[in-house]
Amino acid sequence: MTDLRALFSSNDPVDSSEAFTNREGQWDLVATALAEHLRHVTAPGFDPADLEAPRTHLIVFHGVGGVGKSTLLRKLEAALGGVRPTQWGEPVWTGHRLLPVRIDLARSAGTTFEDVVLTIRAALAAAVARPLPAFDIALRRYWETQHPAEPLGAYLERGGLASRFGKALPQQAQAALSDIAQALLLPGTVGSVAGEVITTLIGALRERRQTVRALAACTRLAPLLEAEPSLEALSFYPHLLAWELHQLPENKKVAPVILMDTFEDTADRHRDLERLLQRLVWLMPNCFFVISGRNRLQWADPALHGELDYTGPTAWPRLATAPGPLPLPRHSTPTGRQHLIGDLSPEDCDDHLARRLTQDGRPLISPAIRAVITARSHGLPLHLDLAVARFLDIRRTREPQAADFDHTFPALLARALSDLTPDERHVLRSVSLLDAFDLDLATRAAGLAHQAPARRLTERPIVHENPYALWPYHLHGAIRSALTEADDHTDDRWTPADWHQAATRALAALGDQWATNTALTPSRVFLVACLRQGLRLARDHRMADLGWLTDAAHAYTDDSVWEPLTPPTTGAGGPNPPLDTPADALAELLTAITRRQHEHRRRTIDRLTTVLDTGLLPPELTGMALYYRAKAYKDLGHNDASRAGMQAVADAGGRLAPKARRGLANLARISGDFPTALAAVPTLGWKGRHHRVDGDIHWPHGNITQAVTAFTAARAEAEQHNAAGERAIAQVRLALAVAFTDPDRAADELALAHQYLDGLDQRATTLLARTAALIKDAGTDDVTDRAQSLHTDIDNAGLPFLTRFTELALAFHHAVRGDHHNLTATIGRLNELTATGDFAYFTDIAHFMAHRPLPRPSTTRWLEPEETVRGRWETLVAERRHHLGSRLP
Repeated sequence: MTDLRALFSSNDPVDSSEAFTNREGQWDLVATALAEHLRHVTAPGFDPADLEAPRTHLIVFHGVGGVGKSTLLRKLEAALGGVRPTQWGEPVWTGHRLLPVRIDLARSAGTTFEDVVLTIRAALAAAVARPLPAFDIALRRYWETQHPAEPLGAYLERGGLASRFGKALPQQAQAALSDIAQALLLPGTVGSVAGEVITTLIGALRERRQTVRALAACTRLAPLLEAEPSLEALSFYPHLLAWELHQLPENKKVAPVILMDTFEDTADRHRDLERLLQRLVWLMPNCFFVISGRNRLQWADPALHGELDYTGPTAWPRLATAPGPLPLPRHSTPTGRQHLIGDLSPEDCDDHLARRLTQDGRPLISPAIRAVITARSHGLPLHLDLAVARFLDIRRTREPQAADFDHTFPALLARALSDLTPDERHVLRSVSLLDAFDLDLATRAAGLAHQAPARRLTERPIVHENPYALWPYHLHGAIRSALTEADDHTDDRWTPADWHQAATRALAALGDQWATNTALTPSRVFLVACLRQGLRLARDHRMADLGWLTDAAHAYTDDSVWEPLTPPTTGAGGPNPPLDTPADALAELLTAITRRQHEHRRRTIDRLTTVLDTGLLPPELTGMALYYRAKAYKDLGHNDASRAGMQAVADAGGRLAPKARRGLANLARISGDFPTALAAVPTLGWKGRHHRVDGDIHWPHGNITQAVTAFTAARAEAEQHNAAGERAIAQVRLALAVAFTDPDRAADELALAHQYLDGLDQRATTLLARTAALIKDAGTDDVTDRAQSLHTDIDNAGLPFLTRFTELALAFHHAVRGDHHNLTATIGRLNELTATGDFAYFTDIAHFMAHRPLPRPSTTRWLEPEETVRGRWETLVAERRHHLGSRLP
């Protein structure tokens, strides 16, 4: 359709048409990406067992609910299977047999990770019509262990997979088992018992017998078969499936395209199902994945390291957010693999603008202008139309520039407000202050007594809904920007006082919601979300009274769980905006505390000093900055500065006083004054982590039994208070103490410690766990190399106090092995590291382990006679030698 307004806007011959987008664009994206994938997996040198190569074998479609993502995946499944809509272009690949497999991950579908794996294998069973023995025998063992009372065939029948893909899978799995039993010359009756066949197969694989030479090429098969057949093990079996697909003869080759729908329903706090699914995707690089959900996949975000197995832009280069290049025309190969559905994607916006106005067959709007319009539109087609009209208006008098479009349009706001009631307009302006909201938050921010206007507003298309979010509603980005920038042009515009009052109401409502939630079911996710919104409100409206944000800041730091807390951003000011308001200072304070898990402690000290120097924080939060700066000083070995900071916080008597007293007790212990440290323990209580401090005092005395008792009590107390961070810290210290006496138990305690640490961001504690592992393995062959690697990581983290722990572990290792030369070198390094007097008792302990006299009188104030402590450490060395089967030299 011709745009008549454009036709009559200029004397120049401008071709104009209404540019529409449909799912043809998404088909083009999938077709192009799939063709690239097929070229990659069929190229010489491709190896599905390469676990380090970046992954580009997926494409993601995301958008708000109800915009057709599920319909798109069903259409893609049909098109890849040969039933393609007429308006979609011809596929650009030939000679490949595609196998589309759609999997619905919606909660209502009840799909488990087992179902995902079985769906893929069942589809392959129908497509290739032959066993895939490496995978099938592992699956058979898993199934007999996890579902002993239910045959695989019955499960497939009940779940609908048999009717969807046929009944070939159970027969193929049994055939694989029987064939392997026959190859191993086992009796026929054994061929139906997976356990016995697998035991024999593992031995044959280890011995590389000729009868199993084909399977022996799968180097990771034996370890997978030896592993406990748990859900965790099942998540690694897709590697076997990928390997088997690669071995298929040419007449059986198939290219699976796995379409995962409603991916947002895999979300939970610990990302348990997402971690398994991501692992499956990573381990099957010869399959192509199409994923749809409400949200972008975050796998390329380095902040998720530790929550998922494979993270960061290096691992997923096509999932990373592009920092600024112009969107490519649709006919070009897309560099990114995440695409928005609903509002137009950047590519579709650019394509729309390029097609809308042309001259001599070329786009009239330049790429630079299209980029600005696209960024400003948030994908809203109305914004694009208004931008086109403005382009034509400007072009009548001069050449349009990109800066002409770096703003919103009053007309957009006027149209958005035109059919709203006065109450709905009032609510609209109020919720524009919030990143997301619910009915209660919207009503209270608006200062209304009833929810009806807010409810009506949420039914408008300018409000998007995500029922699974903390707050289900959020305002369309373009409308929100328009309210911020163009409200001065409306008849019923608010005054600055109106905006400030609404922000005050919104901040108070957020605080009340957080307080209510904390009283009923405390949630750190909700706490972080409230902090993010609250800090931005307080900063943007320059509120002097932080109110509940102070309590929330303490709650955020109390449990030593360091989820990323994105600070409020400013429109100007660059990466380090000035700290002008108390909210700015608080945001920087919390960010510095969190980022110390990833930054050198020197950087932490600098950031906290900058915050303190502003004088913007209230006394309680000033104490928080002093306390965490003192902790950073301690980690760097600046104990005088640390002691001064801790003493100041303890003397102030605020909420952090118990922690500061604990810090002073730890500093006394570090200096070797154990009686003073022990005397402080009864005054600390739970908030001062008294049991943990007690354990840290006793294990250096070689009194492992008492230390283990204390750390066990610390862990139990943390569990009683639902303090996941403290529980992990106590567990790592428990593992460290046990590592000196019982390596077997220590292995179990370390496994539990890593389970507790999973999902937490505790860098120092994680490094200490690695030190405990060195102590556990003292006397074995690879301890020295591992210690060197640990030294490097400790240096990079800016945690030099941990270096002393690593050297102590090495001293124990060399003493157990009777390696006098290396033991002497280790003691020399410990002497240098403890020359200031901090941790000097580690040097004493190293001499005790070596059965050597001290070169000079010790400065350590032990709780017991020195000879008693010496005797305990000599005994621990002797017991480890006995455990390893060694003899005393």
